[in-house]
Amino acid sequence: VLLAASGGGLVQAGGSLRLSCAASGRGFSAVGVAWYRQAPGKQRELVASIAVGGTTNYADSVKGRFTISRDNAKSTMYLQMNSLKPEDTAVYYCRVPNAWGQGILVTVSS
Repeated sequence: VLLAASGGGLVQAGGSLRLSCAASGRGFSAVGVAWYRQAPGKQRELVASIAVGGTTNYADSVKGRFTISRDNAKSTMYLQMNSLKPEDTAVYYCRVPNAWGQGILVTVSS
């Protein structure tokens, strides 16, 4: 499986961005998917995940601001990020079992 992420960039605090991650190959609908992020000098952390049945899980730091979703027909996952804060600045990675996306930079200016 190959993952191609897009949608990052520079945004002011309080703004919004939507990340997308398209998966190639088969089996997307049968696996849980997730978004991680890694800020400078910090370890990679789980941001949000969505299971096959649609159950979602979020890091406490993004609850109420970020929404993960998936479109199995398009083999694509999304991360809608609202009310962005400078501390959300990081490289974001999409993940399915045994595969990582290339990482996309999100920068939130104060």
